[in-house]
Amino acid sequence: MTAGPQRISARDNPLLARLRRLQQDPGAYRRIGAIWLEGEHLCEACVARGRVPAQALLSDAGAADARLRALAARAAKLAIVDDALFAQLSGLESPARIGFVLEVGEAVPIEAGQPTVVLDRLQDAGNVGSILRSAAALGVAQVVALKGTAALWSPKVLRAGMGAHFALRLVEGAAAGDLDALALPLVATSSHAERSIVDGALPWPCAWLLGHEGQGVDAALLARCAETRRIPQPGGEESLNVAAAAAICFYESLRSRKA
Repeated sequence: MTAGPQRISARDNPLLARLRRLQQDPGAYRRIGAIWLEGEHLCEACVARGRVPAQALLSDAGAADARLRALAARAAKLAIVDDALFAQLSGLESPARIGFVLEVGEAVPIEAGQPTVVLDRLQDAGNVGSILRSAAALGVAQVVALKGTAALWSPKVLRAGMGAHFALRLVEGAAAGDLDALALPLVATSSHAERSIVDGALPWPCAWLLGHEGQGVDAALLARCAETRRIPQPGGEESLNVAAAAAICFYESLRSRKA
């Protein structure tokens, strides 16, 4: 049950200063130990998966909405913030009226045997969030982000993920050697592979390996793959966006095991 609401009307309030850092710095959550979830959709996804936010914030406009007040009541504490101050916490064109603060839990280890996607130095937050969304939709249970990958809980990745974070086991900062703990075959795509992704069943469960947008998968990692497959591109394009390629890979894994 949420405690009685705190009223915040000063810009230099310590909570607001903390949240501005979380909004402006993609990796700040690692240092601060908290995650800022902005907007009704992310907040609903959070509580739907059983998470209890440490803090809810409502703008004055949000506090006038009974539905948002009920959602905010799922948090341990509640603060009501002036509309103008709340807008300063927003990365959206139309500022949200509700947000949650989640405490960062302990780092989770890789879990063996779980259908996984491994992210090798992906830089674009939109791509990373889209991959998480496709993973959650298409039967991938775990995401392992190797060092150099965009911060998984950054605001841009959260927005692109559309709540998928709460359906996945997320492992950050992994090294190549940690992948042995997966105990799964690694599978990657390559335009030079002989076999197409639709040419015969794919291993399941497996760990799909997706690489840097410009450089692709590291050569040493690619050499560790049990299989490489080619995505047919009859239109003649040289390559696909990595998030689009990921969705195709996950779907083909789903389709081949149900065939």
